[in-house]
Amino acid sequence: MSQTRQRKNRKKKRNWWILTPLIIVLVLILTVGLYAAYIFFGVKNNVDGNMYEAVASIDLNTTQKKLKERENLNILLLGIDSESADSGRSDALMVMTLKPEEDSMQLISIPRDTRATIAGRGTVEKINHAYAHGGSDMSIQTVEDFLGIDIDYFVRINMDGLAELVNELGTITVNNELDFEQGGYHFPVGAVQLDGDMALSYVRMRKQDPAGDFGRTERQRKVIEGIINEGATVANATRIVELTDILGQNMGTNMEFNDMLTLLQHYRHTRRAFESYQMQGTGTTIDGVYYYLVDDEEIDNVRNMIES
Repeated sequence: MSQTRQRKNRKKKRNWWILTPLIIVLVLILTVGLYAAYIFFGVKNNVDGNMYEAVASIDLNTTQKKLKERENLNILLLGIDSESADSGRSDALMVMTLKPEEDSMQLISIPRDTRATIAGRGTVEKINHAYAHGGSDMSIQTVEDFLGIDIDYFVRINMDGLAELVNELGTITVNNELDFEQGGYHFPVGAVQLDGDMALSYVRMRKQDPAGDFGRTERQRKVIEGIINEGATVANATRIVELTDILGQNMGTNMEFNDMLTLLQHYRHTRRAFESYQMQGTGTTIDGVYYYLVDDEEIDNVRNMIES
């Protein structure tokens, strides 16, 4: 793939919704301040006691060494929508690469219908089936095999958790760009206030959007930005323990609280240069099933983007 095509296909939209747990935890910690012992240890207990999820597919010794030496880190981001038609499957898969030497962050989106070999099963299916078959571990192994890279951390969140967060905050405001109705709600163009149920309906609409999944991802990003903006207010920041308690019921990650603090300390400047990219391919139907086919040239291109 030519450099011109690469530049043309790079997406500048910030698909942040899957980063909700880490972003909210870190933003609220900064807002309140680490001097508050109750908040500090309350959040630490929620992260290490409720959110932490060990996985066999990641060598934590290697990851800790890379973290200590400020090497590039690859984080697999999994969005799970338990009420979707693909219940129990990963609704979104992204590989976020932090590059501290360049002060840059890169986000590679893997379409959920991408045809891939499922690690540990040997079957060729949609890549999002890996989570249904073997949870986070199988998803990690499948993405590693598909792209030929190592994953250092993963973050998994259930979309239902977003509704609980919005309700805990009260309401959030988003700038809606498409007039539509979904789930019994009308979403006009302009500033719209959302409660938890409205937020879920807002992000789940896809069929009425000319942009399809891309438009859905953009709405998910808007909801997350609204949560962050509302959550970072002084009134809500003081309730960080309650907010992380909700996250603890809807999130899993192999990051411990100390890992998050190290990322905040040594990798925070990577957000200065943010770049996102959607893997390119073609849609087709095989034996009556729709797949997104990504050729070897594109896989090599993405691997080079991650490793460069």
